[in-house]
Amino acid sequence: MNMQKTIPFSKLVQILSLISLAALAINAQKLNSDEQKIVDYIDKHSVEAVNLLEKTVNIESPTEDTSGVKNVGMIFSKELEALGMSVKWIDMPAAQKRAGHLVAESNGSKGKRILILGHLDTVLRGEKFRRDGDKVYGTGIGDMKGGNVIALQALKALAAAGVLKDTKIVLMFTGDEEDSCDPVAICRGDMIAAAKRSDLALSFEGTVRNTATVGRRGSSSWALEVEAKTGHSSQIFRESMGNGAIFEASRILNEFREALGKEKYLTFNPALFLGGTTVETKDSNGSASGKTNVVPAKVVVNGDLRFISEEQKEAARAKMREIVAKSLPGTSAKITFQDGIPAMTPVEGNYTILKQLDQVSQDLGFGKVEALDPGDRGAGDVAYVSNIIPGLDGIGIGGGGNSHAKGEWANVDTMPMLTKRAAILIYRLTR
Repeated sequence: MNMQKTIPFSKLVQILSLISLAALAINAQKLNSDEQKIVDYIDKHSVEAVNLLEKTVNIESPTEDTSGVKNVGMIFSKELEALGMSVKWIDMPAAQKRAGHLVAESNGSKGKRILILGHLDTVLRGEKFRRDGDKVYGTGIGDMKGGNVIALQALKALAAAGVLKDTKIVLMFTGDEEDSCDPVAICRGDMIAAAKRSDLALSFEGTVRNTATVGRRGSSSWALEVEAKTGHSSQIFRESMGNGAIFEASRILNEFREALGKEKYLTFNPALFLGGTTVETKDSNGSASGKTNVVPAKVVVNGDLRFISEEQKEAARAKMREIVAKSLPGTSAKITFQDGIPAMTPVEGNYTILKQLDQVSQDLGFGKVEALDPGDRGAGDVAYVSNIIPGLDGIGIGGGGNSHAKGEWANVDTMPMLTKRAAILIYRLTR
């Protein structure tokens, strides 16, 4: 009989503790003295970070609430000024009905020039902050006030280690990411200008598992209008009458689906369809009327188009125009497109930054960081500058729930880990 020696539980705990301490010691050897100071600061101020998150979440800041958005901005403004950064608020023209943007800048001379991005606005008015164990709830907690706090705490840790003053950083928290105003030249002109004097961008939208975002699909809209001969329904399909507007619109949408529906990262969604004898539309609303014995005279369809590159967008638009032009008898149609947020195309430079973040994470003992599939992420602010400089997104707070619905939550226990990763990445990029 083989007799196996049983290890007492107390001894097992002692062994596991020693293994854990050994792992920490190995990781510590991979950090220099500045980096260790950064890590220590973040550990000592984790409660402070959660308190700041609670404070900002409890200020309602949907995009259209310009005073609420600016109030959140002023909280971050004071924190950034205390770090010795140059801080300013950029107002948008009154006609835009947007609060504006917060910009802070350090004026050092070392390393790469970094553009840090976040946003102050939310989609909805808010559920207040509440905590349930490691989960924290509240509107905007993940999208993206948690990310803003992580970015700020990373800069605080750099300042505490005495290295922030050497950096060349521009931080920009926009006030209208969830519903950006037009035109881009006004509403994102300052961001684009900052990108042109930066080397890379880091955006603090919420992280998804142990990944970072190297690509985000762009978003644009389209409007289809169909007109047709109208008259008694008994004459439909005859040469003198034709097919009616609804059949023509249905043909077009089905051919969109057949021609484009299987292309990777390309999606299109007809969100509003109105058809009948008369149609009236305004913005995202409308009305239609018709009788069953009358061939419909008009259809209006509004939808969106999402894409991973400008090339994919333009190719899809060309195909859609081609389909629209093949009108059924007795009908005519036209389609128009309106640009929204461009795509963040996953280019080599983005993967280079991801590789650096992955190394930081492993040096800290947090494991590998991989690229999130671009199809799992919608449009975001970083895309406005992704054709100018490489970037990385999705390095903010981790969480779950629908960020644009009630019940939004985040894992507060991930904040120290994610803050350390971001802070050490910024430190190494600026050395």
